[in-house]
Amino acid sequence: MQRLTSLLQLGPKARLGAGAAVITAVGFAGFLAIQGASSQEAPPPPPTVTVARPLVESVSGWTEHSGRFVAAADVDVRPRVSGYLQRVHFREGQIVRQGDLLFTIDPAPFRAAVDRARADVAQAEAQRARAGSEFARAQTLLELDAISQEEFEARREAAAQALAGRLAAEAALRTAQLDYEYAHVRAPITGRISDAHVHAGNLVRAGEDVLTRIVSLDPIHFEFAVPESLLSEAAATPSGEPRRVLLQLEGEPEFLHEGRLDFVDNAVDPQTGTIRGRASFVNASGGFTPGQFGRVRIIAPDQTPSVLIPEVAVSADQSHRYVLVLNEENIVQYQPVELGQRVGDGLRVVRTGLDGDERVIINGLQRAFPGAPVTPQPGQVTLTAHARQG
Repeated sequence: MQRLTSLLQLGPKARLGAGAAVITAVGFAGFLAIQGASSQEAPPPPPTVTVARPLVESVSGWTEHSGRFVAAADVDVRPRVSGYLQRVHFREGQIVRQGDLLFTIDPAPFRAAVDRARADVAQAEAQRARAGSEFARAQTLLELDAISQEEFEARREAAAQALAGRLAAEAALRTAQLDYEYAHVRAPITGRISDAHVHAGNLVRAGEDVLTRIVSLDPIHFEFAVPESLLSEAAATPSGEPRRVLLQLEGEPEFLHEGRLDFVDNAVDPQTGTIRGRASFVNASGGFTPGQFGRVRIIAPDQTPSVLIPEVAVSADQSHRYVLVLNEENIVQYQPVELGQRVGDGLRVVRTGLDGDERVIINGLQRAFPGAPVTPQPGQVTLTAHARQG
């Protein structure tokens, strides 16, 4: 009241300035009161995340490896005799059967050689017959003491030489017949043939020129490299049966083709630390082609208990893959893991790092940080029956 009376005693301008000062003081005091009330409000609650314990189930384990198809048999077709190529009998790129006629080398010289060899055989046979007859007569004369022992031995030697001559002539005939047969070049295996590397009219040399190439298609092999640490998983089953494998081609969503692991090499490559493996697939339709790439999955013979978590729960840094787990106080913790194969729809086997009792964050990872508290909500990890069977 005294302050108000003092204001009334002042002039108009003085009263206006003093009133503004009073209002400013009152406003500042109100601001300080509001700030004090705000500083006493409770902090925001911890973020909410979904957690679940890993699933421990018996599933068929496997390992996956990249590789490519190779032909079970790959043959360069070369001529066995020299001569001028007369004719090509196949369509380039077609499927040929073992024994199909592919090329004809001018057979006239080889036919003439066969005829000459037959004549030589006939001549040798005549000489053998004559020498044999003289030797038989010499045996009779020797019994009658009408021939000397020396002449008898000479006729016996002549008969033996004539027989050897006939055998040599017959061998020469067989060689001539083989050369005539080799003038007709036939497919050594069944498979897909390449183009003709030499065309009709060219001179080809025995054992040197490659006429074409044939690769077999059924069965077909798939070669891949297995890390040394997984060598035991590529071996045969305890019963000795080859392991079952599944194949996924480039562009295919699943492992759709089944085969058998039929070979593991006998030494580890010291430069790469891997060992070569090979699987065999039926290829009656010709859908697989040598050189084609894909991925092979080697199936374990028995189901083993495995720790499974959703793949979306896994993160990675520069050195490890890891998951985020909660302790008893709901504090986020960093947990490195080593992962195995994928199982079912979006699950992953954990080889090391988890034993199945942890609470793993499976949703809300962007709101969780190691060392920070969170509010957990229960979740669940499920696995289909088909995934258990592998």
